[in-house]
Amino acid sequence: MSAPLRVLNQAQVRALGGEDPQQAFLDVVDTVHLLRQGAASMPAETHVGLDTPGGKVYALPARVGGRFNSTGVKWTAHRPDAGDGFPMAMTLTLLNRADNGVPVGLLESGGLTAARTAAVSAVALHYAAPRPVERVLLLGAGMQARAHLTMLQTLFPHLAQVTCWNRTPAHLTQMLVNAERSPWPIVAKTTLQDALRHPYDALISCTGSPTPILAPDAMRDGTLLIQAGYHEAAFDTIRHATQVVVDAWGDFCHTSAKSLFQMFRAGQFAERQVAADLTQLIVDGWRATPDDRVYFSSFGLNVFDIALAARVLQQAAVSNTGTALPLFTGSPLC
Repeated sequence: MSAPLRVLNQAQVRALGGEDPQQAFLDVVDTVHLLRQGAASMPAETHVGLDTPGGKVYALPARVGGRFNSTGVKWTAHRPDAGDGFPMAMTLTLLNRADNGVPVGLLESGGLTAARTAAVSAVALHYAAPRPVERVLLLGAGMQARAHLTMLQTLFPHLAQVTCWNRTPAHLTQMLVNAERSPWPIVAKTTLQDALRHPYDALISCTGSPTPILAPDAMRDGTLLIQAGYHEAAFDTIRHATQVVVDAWGDFCHTSAKSLFQMFRAGQFAERQVAADLTQLIVDGWRATPDDRVYFSSFGLNVFDIALAARVLQQAAVSNTGTALPLFTGSPLC
């Protein structure tokens, strides 16, 4: 008797639909319902330091019941100054069955993280935008921005236009190399000021900026600002919003570098000022009014990573994809 642990690399995860925007969107919506039912949970994260300057490794556990039937941990090494040619963030996800604890898989999961973040932004575009979204301004050109562009192309083919900007023009050019295949025109801007002058119904910021780049005038009546990056929004920008929406409010408010949580720790924002979270958007039907200025803070919930990884591993088992390592071989003890 053995319990096989299936190992998947990034290419295999992608081939199994791990980065598919439609499937990721459905995974997020189902998981939000499970959270409301008490069939999913996300304990506090923990971390240890690395010898690499500024480096830390984070352990982010979660449990997701229902069709996912998984409990697991996302293990992410942040290595800002490693200088070895590997990515600054290296992510693995380890899963066990939730019903009996048997280990089922280990996945390279950086792409899953980007896909679930973009899926949460899709939820915000669908349910938190004050008005129907026709024009989007997308900031950034890294993995998160690329995942968001793919999400927009897949889930929002009706858009009139997407405007893009990135601090490094060469990276933006690379991201938009196949722009002509998009279902709508893409306009690339060389300066942030020029990009912000373009009309938009939703602004999605996916940069790694450690200092604010979005002033209060980025929040306009009837628009949605989604912050999927780190510290792009100034406190005054958040203060200018009429509605503040979050994916969730948890213990991470005491440690996260996200703008909203920095503002909270500075004593300039209180949890009671949050208008809605994902459960209230999806389950309770909270909606903004047409003239609201909505700020959406996307922390990034690892419970979604576990859900996406579980769905991919289930498909891998059916198609016998990946490397199955026999564990706990031999007769079980009685």
